[in-house]
Amino acid sequence: MKRITLRYSATALTLLVISSGLMAQAPALPTAAQTDPVTLGWMAGSPPPANKVIQFHDGSFYKFPQFRWSFSNYRQLAPTTTVSRGADAAVALTRAERKDLDAVSFTPLGKTEPMTWSQAFDANYTDGVLVMHKGKVVYERYAGALSAEKQHMSMSVTKSFFGLIGAILVAEGKLDENAKVAQYVPELKDSGFGDATIRNLLDMRTGIQYSEAYLDPKSEFWTHMFAGRALPRPPGYQGPDNFYAYMPTVKKQGEHGGEFAYKTINTDVLGWVISRVTGKSVGQNLTERIWSKMGMDKDAYFAVDSLGTEFAGGGLNASLRDMARFGEMMRNQGKFNGQQIIPASVVQDIAKGGDKGAFPQASFPTLPGWSYRNMWWVSNNEHGAYSARGIHGQAIYIDPKAEMVIARFASFPMPNNPFNDPTSLPAYMALAKHLMK
Repeated sequence: MKRITLRYSATALTLLVISSGLMAQAPALPTAAQTDPVTLGWMAGSPPPANKVIQFHDGSFYKFPQFRWSFSNYRQLAPTTTVSRGADAAVALTRAERKDLDAVSFTPLGKTEPMTWSQAFDANYTDGVLVMHKGKVVYERYAGALSAEKQHMSMSVTKSFFGLIGAILVAEGKLDENAKVAQYVPELKDSGFGDATIRNLLDMRTGIQYSEAYLDPKSEFWTHMFAGRALPRPPGYQGPDNFYAYMPTVKKQGEHGGEFAYKTINTDVLGWVISRVTGKSVGQNLTERIWSKMGMDKDAYFAVDSLGTEFAGGGLNASLRDMARFGEMMRNQGKFNGQQIIPASVVQDIAKGGDKGAFPQASFPTLPGWSYRNMWWVSNNEHGAYSARGIHGQAIYIDPKAEMVIARFASFPMPNNPFNDPTSLPAYMALAKHLMK
């Protein structure tokens, strides 16, 4: 297979993902050091040289290696809304850094040679990783364009925040998980979502015509992204102009309640339901229910469409420390800094997992025995670990037995997680077992 050059786009990389197969090794790629955005000088200068400019409208923000810079600087490129941390002082994280963790060893999936935690940092093109153990920060490291002062794109980790808020509304009796979507959003009555239940949305078991094919610009995923301006529109684009205009066009295909099928549109429909039920945007819900209550370090922010509608399926940008705070709250059954932020019953429902029989193992070969519940990925392993996951290596990983939380941002060249899972999931377990000694 040919070596990937620095001018390959994300679309071209996705072609290689699909053609190589989900369990294939990533093709030969420039290393993390060779693609370091600071070393390469992206967007440096007043103004930057023409060959170092990154912009949204021409798609350069989502080309490799340019996105090693743009994932940490999205707000400079496109409209956003703020998720406020509130006016109170940040809650300081207790620190107990350990120097022994870099040497923790594990064997990547499908390999025989061991790798260390430190080596995995570069192998995964990590932009930042923070590990908490028993409520204390034991490891924190940054690279490239990211620092503790900056926010980073979380991609589909965003989904887990709104699966959580949807589940909270169910627990509060404000949302009936067995009710049809059209009961809350009549505009979707004649769409593929009209007779889906809220539970179908939360567990991504809707029978809709929607392909998450990153390669095919004619797929529903691309139309969805074009409508919400999450990707630049091609010349002559005549499709829906915003998320609300796109969602009613989705058709039904098959029956609801079948196999789990990962489709970003489910989260945006859930976001519409949340907004309709609460009378507030998804960003306002996140601010009021979580972000402003936890003593976060930084405001977060959202990518938005032309109406200012937040991209619930993947538009959240936040700091690494705040992602770790959120993970620690989940680990502690919804408690943080002495207060109950969310109901413990909601966390417990997520941690116990979804229907393993509905999880198509062949589609997720790196996740044997896993399930999906309330837009969280549940390992069902010996430690009861569960995770929020996003393309290119974004993760919040919670291991209750080890009392460990890992928050990670990355800019892995290949979007599909099966390419970084082999050097991520075994590393997480090895670290957990090391910390438990």
